Amino acid sequence: MIYDTTNIRRQDRLLDEKRALELLRNSEYGVLSLVDEDKTPYGIPLNYVFDEKNSIYIHCAPVGKKLNIIRENNKVSFCIVGKINLVPDKFTTEYESIILEGTAHLNLSEQERKRALVLLVEKLSPQYKEIGLKYIEKSFARTEIIRLDFAKYSGKSKSMH
Repeated sequence: MIYDTTNIRRQDRLLDEKRALELLRNSEYGVLSLVDEDKTPYGIPLNYVFDEKNSIYIHCAPVGKKLNIIRENNKVSFCIVGKINLVPDKFTTEYESIILEGTAHLNLSEQERKRALVLLVEKLSPQYKEIGLKYIEKSFARTEIIRLDFAKYSGKSKSMH
């Protein structure tokens, strides 16, 4: 995955790549953006986990709108927003965010799906890992995993300091 900031208009607001990776690793959710067959945009906030390579995993029910869209068009964007701070007297906002561009993949192997669910439990419910592993086994048949592979990402920030 390449950190590519060449298309960011405000080059003075680039987010440091190290901080961009921290956001990717540690944030709890992002917004998955898709475009359906009618060219209608669709964005949905989701929990995720980064695999420390070039993919993130999200979980969902085995049927639904996002799966239908991905089957028709697997090009995706995923946006993660980090710290924000409204500065009302300056009519601005301090922020940090990253945007990832790539493709979504369905029909993963059972082994990869289980690995993704374990990673999600370890990230989002580490104090309940033992219970989480039992829950994975119990609800596995009712759970779909989507792998989002990213070729590139970029980050932007604004600070008043």
